[in-house]
Parts: sequence; C-alpha cells; structure tokens
Amino acid sequence: MNCLPVEFISIVPDRAAVRAHGPRCAAPRGGWRGHVVRCFRREMGGVALAGDSGRRNHLPHIARLLLPALLLLPVAVAAHDIPVDATVQAFVKPAGDRLHLLIRVPLETMRDLDVPIGPGGYLDLDKLAPMMPDAATLWIANFIRIYEDDEPLPRHPQVVAMQISLPSDKSFASYEQALAHVTGPRLPNDVKAVWTQMMFDVLFDYPIQSDRAEFSMEPAVDGLAARVNTVLRFLPPGGSIRAYEFSGNPGLIRLDPSWHQAALSFVRMGFDHILDGTDHLLFLLCLVIPFRRFRALIPVVTAFTVAHSITLIASAYGLAPDVGWFPPLIETLIALSILYMALENIVGGATVHRRWIMAFAFGLVHGFGFSFALRQSLQFAGAHMLASLLSFNVGVELGQLMVLLLMIPVLNGLFRSVVKERMGTIILSALVAHTAWHWMLDRADAMRRFPFQWAALSPAFMASALRWMIAIVAVAGVAWLIDGLLRKRAGKSVTL
Repeated sequence: MNCLPVEFISIVPDRAAVRAHGPRCAAPRGGWRGHVVRCFRREMGGVALAGDSGRRNHLPHIARLLLPALLLLPVAVAAHDIPVDATVQAFVKPAGDRLHLLIRVPLETMRDLDVPIGPGGYLDLDKLAPMMPDAATLWIANFIRIYEDDEPLPRHPQVVAMQISLPSDKSFASYEQALAHVTGPRLPNDVKAVWTQMMFDVLFDYPIQSDRAEFSMEPAVDGLAARVNTVLRFLPPGGSIRAYEFSGNPGLIRLDPSWHQAALSFVRMGFDHILDGTDHLLFLLCLVIPFRRFRALIPVVTAFTVAHSITLIASAYGLAPDVGWFPPLIETLIALSILYMALENIVGGATVHRRWIMAFAFGLVHGFGFSFALRQSLQFAGAHMLASLLSFNVGVELGQLMVLLLMIPVLNGLFRSVVKERMGTIILSALVAHTAWHWMLDRADAMRRFPFQWAALSPAFMASALRWMIAIVAVAGVAWLIDGLLRKRAGKSVTL
C-alpha cells in the first residue's frame, strides 16, 4: 500500500471511497495508526529542506521528537479487510401491499463500520446498535434492486428490524423462524461475541401494488466479500417456494418467471454458450471444412442438433450418471470428437452420409457437455423446465447458424484466393487436431484424479439402466429411419 502524503496523514477513507474501491480502501495490516506512523517516518526521513543541499538533514530528529505526540492522536478505524468468503441468506415474501426482504449477512462484511469493542475484546452490542441502520442501508439495501412488473421499487426501503446473531443460530432455516428471530429481543450486551464471527440480520419492507405481481430481483451483493454465495428463497402467495443458490452477481432474476420470460432467458443463454464454447466452435469448423454448402450441411447439422437435444434433456431430468468422473469423461470425449473429425478431414474421403452419422454420435456426447453448463442455471426456469431446455436448444441453434453464416464464406474465400482447398483443409485440420490432442490429454489427466467405482446393483440403478436402454433403442431407431430416408433420397437423385 502506498504511503499517505504527510499533509494527509489524518485522512481516512469515507463511505463513498470504500463503496467505490472496496478492499483498496480497507485498513492496512496493523491498523491506520501504525500505517500513518510508518509513512511519517519514511516521508520525514527522506526529505531535505529547500536550500539545504549538502547539509545534514535534521528532519529525522524532528520526526523522532514528534512521534510520541503522533501516537497520541486519535486515528479512527474506518474499515477493515474484505472477507474472503461470505454466505448470504435471504427470503423475499410479498404480502398485501408490502414486500418483505429478510436477509442475513456476516457482520464482518460491513466494511465501513467502526466496530465497538468492549472489555475482553468482545463486541459491544449497545454501542453497535445505533450504527446498524446506516450499515444496513449502505452495504445491503443500496446493492439490491427489486422490481414489480418491471418497475423498480424504492431504492431505500424501510428498515423494520435488525438483529446481531450468534454463528450457531439456525433460525434462517425457514421464513417464519427467521422473522420471529429478527423481530424478537436482541442479544444481551454481556454475550461474549467475537465480532468477526457474528451475523447481521435485517428485515426490509418495500411498498408494492399487489402481491400477485411479477417480481424480479438483482442481488448485486458480490462486493461484500471476495467470494459470495447466496441462498435466496421466494415465497409467493399460495404457499409454494422458489429456491435459488448462486455465486457472485447473477444479474436480473425472475423470481417466479412466466414461460415466455424463462424461454427468452434460456434462448439468450444458449446463444451465448455456443459462442463462448471454443470446443463446440472447433467441432463445427471440422464439420464445415469438407462441406461448405448449406444444402450438404443440413443433414449433418440436423443430426448434431437432434443428438445433443436428446442427452441435454435426459441429463436435465436426472438420467445422467451422478458421479465425479463423469463430467471430465465427457470433456475428454468432446476433445476426442474434435480430434477424430480433424483427422478425418486430413485423411479425406468424408461423405455426407458418413459425416451425419458421426455428427449424431458425437452430438450425444456434446449434449452432456451442454447440460453441465445448464446445471446451475435450470433453477431460474421456475416451473417451465422443458420449455427452458427447448429454448436453450433454440439459442444454441441460432448461435450455430450465425457461426455457419460467417464460417462458410470465409472458408470459401480462403480456399479460392489464399490456398488450394486440399492444402487448406490439411493445414486447418492439423491446427485443430493439435489443439484437441492437448485438450484430450489434459482432460484425461483430470479424469484420472477421480476414483472409478462401479454403481451398486440397486433397484434405482436397474431402473436407470432400463431407461437408458430404452433411450438407446429409440435413438438407434431414429438414426436408422433417417439413414433410410437419406439413402432413398440419394438413390432418386442418381436415377434422375
């Protein structure tokens, strides 16, 4: 941390600075007093008065004389170090013309707080009580936005009740227990409370028009710590509960989304995912290089789409193996699929018939990869899981279509103007194969770290195996049917 200039040694960061810069404005190790003293020694020991060049510098002696007086100056602690981890628990409950937000955060996340410490180094709850409303507004309410029918609710809600809780308190297991705890009597001042272990509970009230409206929330509380995990539960009228768990800032959350809201959100998610997934883009490139005509690519891309849709939906409904080695296995197989397609392009002789079969087989693997990306996001689908899954697939296909629209003209131009088609195919495929080979080795190494165990032959395992056998037979039947139709169509084309 840079030293403060001498003329500013009494300045400490204000709330705006702490809010804007976070841990950079937190108190240094050893406190502000020690930091100011160290800076004073450094500044005074290395500065010469104008015109005193070549003379002995007496400022270090002045500094030593002033140092005892400096130690007596009151230097306030305006902040403390940002916590590494924090868990936030929250309930959102609309009732009548009010929306209740009941939230619990670690007390140590309130960085702009001069924590009063009493005898024995324990928290002085009586002196802390007057500071709590400002801390609740500054560090919690200011970073949470709630919307009713897409209209923002007041930025500063009413602070109804607050409570400092022991780390052993379990009242946030349910809304009723948490409400009774927060509105109940506070801890006595003689409790031996270590302030870095205490929890800060707050009940906010927002005015609303109707508890039947559509509510959404943007919980931007990720600045409370380096890593923030949030457990959010929405309790709409009628007794149902929507539970969400996420890390950092998830953006806008539809607390009880309609089907079209969920669909639009997942279309966008699928579109972004295909553009962010380098391995999927390289697989598409390998599919496209030999066949740079949309008509030839239709059966290939369709087979890939149908296949990854099957395993994506199956995985979302719990049919995928729930073991630690399965995700790295799928990631390894995805890299293998890219490597195989690239080598096939190098060898040459790929046909549309062979390519769509391989695209279908590898599409089943890629579908599991898509499901891993959706695992944490399906909670935001509300009651519309199937519609959200199909919408995610639509977004993926839109992303693939955009990639193809860009990729095909670029490849055609490259092979027409820069390099011959065969040589260009070999060069591009070799670069992709080299990348996929290293991915495969790295992912296989990660997979070996997970112990492989055969599943126990339980009734649940047998039922799951039976479902997968039925699915495999159904997939094989669909593939056989599509293959027959394509062969018949190819035969008619030859006859004509």
